[in-house]
Amino acid sequence: MKRIFFLLVSVFAFMAISAQNKKDVPFNGIVEDVVGTPIKGAKIWVVSPMYSTTSDKHGKFGLTNVLPTDTIHVKYQKKVFEIPVDTLKSIRVRIADELIVKEEEELVNTGFGFVKRRESCSATSGIPGEVLVRTGRTNILEAMQGLVPGLSVSNGRVTIRSVGTINGDPTPLFLVDNVEVSSLDFVNIYTVDRVDVLKDANMYGAKGGNGAILVTTKSGARMSRR
Repeated sequence: MKRIFFLLVSVFAFMAISAQNKKDVPFNGIVEDVVGTPIKGAKIWVVSPMYSTTSDKHGKFGLTNVLPTDTIHVKYQKKVFEIPVDTLKSIRVRIADELIVKEEEELVNTGFGFVKRRESCSATSGIPGEVLVRTGRTNILEAMQGLVPGLSVSNGRVTIRSVGTINGDPTPLFLVDNVEVSSLDFVNIYTVDRVDVLKDANMYGAKGGNGAILVTTKSGARMSRR
């Protein structure tokens, strides 16, 4: 009985830790020039520049769920600086001849204070497969929710536009490596190179009336580059 109780306690502890690890964690930063003046409009991203945030007029920026294995990319005046996260929980970046990076407790303590605008992507931009995998979901459409404005997945029903076709069916057109399919359920998220979401897909005729979701797999991407 004691062994069963201990096992249950261990399981619940593990679930609690896992749930805690899945919670959004703020990662705050400030970008400055060589004399310490805040830099506005610096572009900051982790996985893909398509999903980036920018520093505000105070040089502040915020991200969430930055992992120790990640690399922070900071782009300013056409130069891109790479900063390994490692043990950092915040960064103050001073862009000079040699990049100066340090962590400050006051930035950590601001919590979500700097996270005013999350990474964003236009409705027609490609979503890298790595970004989908980082959501922790295995279903492609579910992983896309929150990444594409206007995309809704409910009870297996997918909508990327507010207006449907004449027959009232809001389902968009699905294509995998340029082949029309009825569903994306069979596509392994780990094989995805990128996903493009088109709200205006008139080039596909009536079938594209509700937009289109184009999945390019890694093998498909290799074939197209040949």
